Amino acid sequence: MNKRSGWLASIGAVLSENGGPWGSRGGGDGDGSGGGRPNPWSRPPGGDRSRRPGGGRPGPSALDQIMAKLRELFGGGGIGGGGFSGPGGMAIWPYLIGGFLFLWLAMTSVHRIGPEQAGVVTQLGRYSRTMQPGVSFSLPAPLERVQKVDIQAIRTIPIGQPGGDDNLVLTGDQNLVDLAYTVRWSVKPGAAEQYLFQLADPEQTIGEVAESAMRSVLANFTLIQAIGPGRNEVEQRVRETMQAILDDYKAGVHIQGVSISQADPPSAVNEAFKEVTAAQQRVQSNLNEARTYAQQVVARAQGEAESFNKVYEQYRLAPEVTRRRMYYETMERVLSKVDKTVVEAPGVTPYLPLQQLQRRPAEGAAR
Repeated sequence: MNKRSGWLASIGAVLSENGGPWGSRGGGDGDGSGGGRPNPWSRPPGGDRSRRPGGGRPGPSALDQIMAKLRELFGGGGIGGGGFSGPGGMAIWPYLIGGFLFLWLAMTSVHRIGPEQAGVVTQLGRYSRTMQPGVSFSLPAPLERVQKVDIQAIRTIPIGQPGGDDNLVLTGDQNLVDLAYTVRWSVKPGAAEQYLFQLADPEQTIGEVAESAMRSVLANFTLIQAIGPGRNEVEQRVRETMQAILDDYKAGVHIQGVSISQADPPSAVNEAFKEVTAAQQRVQSNLNEARTYAQQVVARAQGEAESFNKVYEQYRLAPEVTRRRMYYETMERVLSKVDKTVVEAPGVTPYLPLQQLQRRPAEGAAR
């Protein structure tokens, strides 16, 4: 540490004495005589001459002093045919080069591929093979390079923004619908090289294919179907159409699904359309109530008909008994709701509640 500090101090002193790396501050030639561009590696000015005995031969230049300090820092060896030398006189540079080569081979030839990844190997820029999950080896760079592709991640591409600018699509009944939807996709297993090399910009291509497929599919649906009961079918057809197009492109992409988050009429007519939709819903509700009432009436009539059929079967087996029982049941049902007086057969004096009979006409007149 002391040796390095002394070396840095020496360099600072040399540079300070020369006024920086480009000579003295006062200007002048490399020999300090003045006038002209200074030599960056000139001999030190007269200060060094004053230190040499008898004013003889010039002292070492600034470059010589810096190189001497470097040799001292690296163990006293020289820079020449033997390179940097260690304390024992053994050259250090072969070990430095060997360590660099080892690190270079380890970092560019050994590859760990995760369980969710695939490693695409290119040899001098040309596709060579695909590495499976695990530890694999390749030729060092730049002979072979490895690109890792995540084949399990599900990516999303939003098209249109709910509540934002209108993304209008024409339906089969010549109406416009404002759509916002999301496409979910991933890289096909075993097709990572197609994903890397077939499409210049996969996300942009998938987005354009999604818009084209959506317009093609909605041309076969009405506005009511697109915003209501037919939405699931639209999503399924768009996914199938997109997958067919991307397979033709050999894009190496699998469409997981399409989700419609907004399907409304254009904002200019949205309020009026909501009123129309509410009226249609009321009509449908009334129709459902009418159908429910009709089903109840039919069920009750069918029950009564079935009961009559059972009575008729009993009547066929015993007509007289059944007729008498029906007569008694009918009279019981009728007479139970009225006031009545029962007169017995001849020879029996009936009991007549005269006071009650007289009270009833009086109560009726009072009312």
